[in-house]
Amino acid sequence: MRALPSFLCAVLLVLSASLHPTDANEARYDAQLLRLAEVLGSVHFLRTLCGEENGGWRAQMEALLEAEEPSPERRARLVARFNHGYRSFAAVYTTCTDSAMRAIDRYMQEGETLAGEIVMRYGN
Repeated sequence: MRALPSFLCAVLLVLSASLHPTDANEARYDAQLLRLAEVLGSVHFLRTLCGEENGGWRAQMEALLEAEEPSPERRARLVARFNHGYRSFAAVYTTCTDSAMRAIDRYMQEGETLAGEIVMRYGN
């Protein structure tokens, strides 16, 4: 399994440094950020299921929320998407399988892509 991704660290750095959203910015990258939250929830469940003891995925979500400083409503949407990602896989997988491992790889790649897009489009 891959280690904690540097892509997420890059997103957190950009968010904390330059993206404190105004209403205009919020709409521009919210779709990607919501999907990233869902990916984090999915990866959190799957990697834990497959033996990762403390991957820090929930902590990364908390760091993302801290860096983003969302309104209460926006925070609730981000948390709901993280939980949706987690619960979606929890409803299907009870043991680590080859399919779960492939899902981890796909979601890690998607997270890297999303983070890269957020940084490239909306970072300084």
